[in-house]
Amino acid sequence: MDFASFLMRRLVQIVPVLFGIVLVVFLVVRLIPGDPARIMLGVYASDERLAGLRTQLGLDRQIAAQFFSFLGDAAQGQLGTSLVFRRPVLEIIGERLPPTVALITFAVLLSVAICVPLAMLAATRQGRPPDQAIRGVTTLTLAMPSFWLGLNLLILFAVLFPIFPVSGYGRGFLDTLWHLFLPALTITLSLAPILIRTLRSSVIEALQAPHVAFARTKGLPHRLLMSRHVLRNGLMATVTILGVNIGWLLGGSVVIENVFSIPGLGNLIISSVSARDYPMIQGIALVFGLMVICINLITDIVYALLDPRVSYD
Repeated sequence: MDFASFLMRRLVQIVPVLFGIVLVVFLVVRLIPGDPARIMLGVYASDERLAGLRTQLGLDRQIAAQFFSFLGDAAQGQLGTSLVFRRPVLEIIGERLPPTVALITFAVLLSVAICVPLAMLAATRQGRPPDQAIRGVTTLTLAMPSFWLGLNLLILFAVLFPIFPVSGYGRGFLDTLWHLFLPALTITLSLAPILIRTLRSSVIEALQAPHVAFARTKGLPHRLLMSRHVLRNGLMATVTILGVNIGWLLGGSVVIENVFSIPGLGNLIISSVSARDYPMIQGIALVFGLMVICINLITDIVYALLDPRVSYD
C-alpha cells in the first residue's frame, strides 16, 4: 500500500471515531446536573420565562432530536451558538485555539529538548551516579500532580523570584514564549519521566545491537555512532509514546491553563461546564478529539519515516 492509499484509509477511519466522540460527549453533557435556562435567568425566574427560554434554545425537544440536529450542523461545519456568549461556537473556539496550540507545541518542543539529552546521558552512564540521579528526579516528578507542580513553580518563579509573569498569554512571539514558559515547563516535568525512561531503555537496547558493535570496531566516531545508529532507533519508541500522550497533554492543558489563567480552550471548557453551555462543551470536545486523531496520524507518518522497514499496510 502506498502513502496516498494509507492516508486516505486513515482519513476514512476518522469519521466513525468522530461520530463516537460526538455521541459520548453529547450524552455525558446531558448528565451534568443543572438547567442551563435556570442558570441563565437566575433562581428567581418564573416558570413561564424558563419554559420560553428552553423552547428558544431547543432544550425542550427530545434528546434524539437534539443530537441529530447537532450532528447535522456539525457535518456542515456549524457547531451552534453559545448559550452564554450568544455567539457562534466555532468563532469563539477560533479565538481560543491559538493559546492552547501554542502551549502544547511549546511543551512538546521543550520536552524533546530536555528529555533527549538526559535520556542519552542516563543510557550511556547506566548504573552510574548521573543515571541514578536522573532516574530519581524523574520518579519524584512523576509522583507530583501537575496542578500542584504548576502552583509551586508559579510561587517560586513568579512571586518569590519575579522572573516570569503570573498569568496571561502575552503579545508577540517572544512575549508569548515568556508567558508560556512556566506552563510549558509544568507539562514537560509531568511528561518527562515517561519519555526519559522510554528513550533510555531504547538507547540501552540499541547500544547492545550487533551493528552498533560492528560500527564501533570500525572506528566510527562516537558522535556519528550515537546519531546514526543509536539515537534514530531509540527515537522510534519515544515518538510512539509521545504521540500516545498527546491526548494526555490536551487533558493536562485544561488544568494548567486554569492555574496560569491562559485564555485557551482548557480555560473555556471549565467555564462552559460551570455554565452548562452545551453547544460550547460539545464543540470543544469535538475539536479536542479531532486534534488527537490528527496527531496520532502524524505520529504514524513520522514513525514510518524514521524506520523504512515499517509498512503502510
